[in-house]
Amino acid sequence: MIALIQRVREARVSVGGHPVAEIGMGLLGLVAVERGDRESTAGNLLERMLGYRIFPDEVGRMGRSLRDIGGGLLLVPQFTLAADTRTGSRPSFSPAAAPEVGKALFLYLVQRARERHETVASGVFGADMDVALVNAGPVTFWLRTGPEPSASEQRPDEPS
Repeated sequence: MIALIQRVREARVSVGGHPVAEIGMGLLGLVAVERGDRESTAGNLLERMLGYRIFPDEVGRMGRSLRDIGGGLLLVPQFTLAADTRTGSRPSFSPAAAPEVGKALFLYLVQRARERHETVASGVFGADMDVALVNAGPVTFWLRTGPEPSASEQRPDEPS
């Protein structure tokens, strides 16, 4: 699974002009499910998001996690993060999980997040969403969990 996480002052999601989710200070996670991902993959990604230290501590360094600050978590499904963009001028979505698998794992991720963190909101799987945010920093990281890619799946710039 992939999450593009952004430290935000606030973030919200609307569908058809109607607000469906919002948070104040916290993390916005754009989430993609890849082929081969399982519930354990989602659990690992959630733990990384909740524990990733990207919020300032008392000396201004990135030493505090979302858990530490008690901020909100807004999870937004975004299958385009799983696209293969290494060649050509059009993305290939073959690395993405099938829609029914992606939806099930995204909903599992949201359910687990709500069990493990106080403030959790989510976008709507498969919907055309408008996402608004105030990126704090800006601070943005790309997290990935799951099985290691085989040699044939490695990107050319990755060591083997």
